[in-house]
Amino acid sequence: MKNVWEKYLRGILFLYFEIYTAATLLNSAIYLSKGVYEDPSGNWHEIDRAVIVLVAVIAYALIRYIKVNNFFLKDIIVYVPTMLLVFLYVFLRGLTVELASTAYRDIFINYTAGFLFVTIIVLIVNVIRKKKSVKTAETN
Repeated sequence: MKNVWEKYLRGILFLYFEIYTAATLLNSAIYLSKGVYEDPSGNWHEIDRAVIVLVAVIAYALIRYIKVNNFFLKDIIVYVPTMLLVFLYVFLRGLTVELASTAYRDIFINYTAGFLFVTIIVLIVNVIRKKKSVKTAETN
């Protein structure tokens, strides 16, 4: 179990907390710069952010650990169901509160941008690891 924690869960869990914290701080800084001292959406906004960040971190984990040789095919395989999951969450939230008329468009743009950011990070990490393993193999 310790190996599972070290290899998979610890990094993903810390990534979740780092992204959630960064998103919360950025959101707070934007509100404060506009002179708004309280989040007008309240606690539900925090829960919404937590759920969306969780889906994004799950997407990261899937991209990183699913075994598909073609990286871009793997991205599509991960993107489509996670985007549908995000849309489902927005739909379910719409059952409890009136959504903005642009809610689906906004979440599509925000999630897709976040997904692309995560994809680029994973791609860079994979390239660095591949170069490192090639370099290590050459020195042996």
